[in-house]
Amino acid sequence: MKLANEILGDGPVAIVIHGITESRESFRPILAALGEYYTVLAVDLRGHGLSMSQDPYDPITLATDVHETLDSVGIVNLNVAPLVIGHSLGGLVASAYGAIFPSRAVINIDQPLRLASFKDGLGQLEPLLRGDTASFEMAIGLVFGSMFGPLSPDEIARLNTLRRADQNVVLGIWSTVFDSSPEELDATVDALTAGITAPYLSLHGIDAGDEYVGWLQSRVPTATVELWHDHGHYPHLVDSVRFLERVRSFDPAF
Repeated sequence: MKLANEILGDGPVAIVIHGITESRESFRPILAALGEYYTVLAVDLRGHGLSMSQDPYDPITLATDVHETLDSVGIVNLNVAPLVIGHSLGGLVASAYGAIFPSRAVINIDQPLRLASFKDGLGQLEPLLRGDTASFEMAIGLVFGSMFGPLSPDEIARLNTLRRADQNVVLGIWSTVFDSSPEELDATVDALTAGITAPYLSLHGIDAGDEYVGWLQSRVPTATVELWHDHGHYPHLVDSVRFLERVRSFDPAF
């Protein structure tokens, strides 16, 4: 599927992938600054923003959409593999992209890949997420309400205004987590991460736990894990200057 997208800037290609219920607009505060160094392709995943809604919503399908969009837009300076940057769900999609398509580096913003652990917390909200509209919206509020960290009130309001929580899309994305056992999720992640060979930055504003670094690096030997303490789920927006500097310092193109 070709996704709704925009292209800006000039330089090596960088793909930007947003989180669940959001769109490329969530990256708006840093897109122009990224464009000073990169040709930026910012996309709306299927079921988000201006893109079509259509099953399925698994990470491989979403990553394939991103790759098909990159192939279709005619970027003329695509002479090296892209840098792929993803936040939240976009971090999982960026990881899938790096596993199956050429990538010069992957930056995953605050999306732990240990989905078996994610299942424990998400499972408590499953009845609400599968309930009526009011229950679903309550669950979405619970999921995101505690994640903003030190973002300004204006930025929190902007993100909340942008949020498009389509129940069918959300359930489609999280169906694998709901319907799989922890062992099945571990096997799925192991199969996915085995394909990642590019430099991989796992950047967290919420601590993923003491064991996560070893767990990830045992599966992705190229992984660097960083915790920006108390930055919440949006460290790239909390300290955009630091984030932009870190992107360039991690990118093999610079």
